[in-house]
Amino acid sequence: MTPLILGLAGPVLSDEERAFFADVDPAGFILFRRNIADAAQLRALTDALRAVSGRADVPILIDQEGGRVARMQPPVWPAFPRAEVFDRLYDVAPASAIEAAKANAQAIATMLHEAGINVNCLPLLDVRQPDAHDIIGDRALGAEPLRVAALGRAVLEGMQAAGVVGVVKHIPGHGRAMADSHVELPVVTAPAEELESDLAPFIALNGAPMGMTAHVVYTAWDAQECASLSARVIGDVIRGRIGFDGLLMSDDLGMHALSGDFGERAAGVLAAGCDIALHCSGDMAEMRAVAGAVGAIADDARARLDGAMATVAGRGPDIAFADLVAKRDALLAYA
Repeated sequence: MTPLILGLAGPVLSDEERAFFADVDPAGFILFRRNIADAAQLRALTDALRAVSGRADVPILIDQEGGRVARMQPPVWPAFPRAEVFDRLYDVAPASAIEAAKANAQAIATMLHEAGINVNCLPLLDVRQPDAHDIIGDRALGAEPLRVAALGRAVLEGMQAAGVVGVVKHIPGHGRAMADSHVELPVVTAPAEELESDLAPFIALNGAPMGMTAHVVYTAWDAQECASLSARVIGDVIRGRIGFDGLLMSDDLGMHALSGDFGERAAGVLAAGCDIALHCSGDMAEMRAVAGAVGAIADDARARLDGAMATVAGRGPDIAFADLVAKRDALLAYA
């Protein structure tokens, strides 16, 4: 197995992709809107990915947050609310907000489980900051760290109850970045004592099964490299100060915050301490470059991967989707 999570080009596996994935044996796969047409097609695709990997529990990831980040969309699948609505409910009824966030996450996971998807890149634990770039914005669970942690825990628990692993992101915090890391490299110059509030939700949920790094430079910790490429940030801050020992993946290698060729990017995030390099585009030339730059997955990374997937072994939906949505909506009405 190689320490890669890879995308694919379209709604069906091509012969070239099938052969490549069988040879490279990536740790997992990630799906985007280009891979999704309807329910039957999506289930056939996820079945094909399990078959080519030979692992019934191979991680198949998606970003199904709700709001503006949703790969499975109407009219085939329902829309889900953005994270901000749970933050607003928390202002008037904290316990109801936590229950609503959990029910919503469990409903999302119920939908994903039916499609054969077992990992969702949620929750964001980024603490929203005033005047920051809106790439996080209404995707955040709030501007107060303990609130973000409480709602984030509810999201993780709701998804796990329906058989889907959560991924906390973007460690160690993207909330105060003034640029979109999809487009350019954000540089955060806040002193270390201010960054403690960014770390707080990740510390509270440091037992999460999976996490995703931020392509953000934090000058207080490493003025040269973004977190995904910084051994100092990953070792001292993520593994050390935060205490996160789950499976750590990079954010997408294709984002413009990173430079260098794709092989250099993949090797760089792994050398810095990420367990897995994430490559999303499905471009075969890029994937061949990434695969050519990495060796076999490290033993500790494989153990973390197996441990993360074990958290949902034997689990699956046990509450009807409609009941979960009805519960969520009744609670959100309080806001």
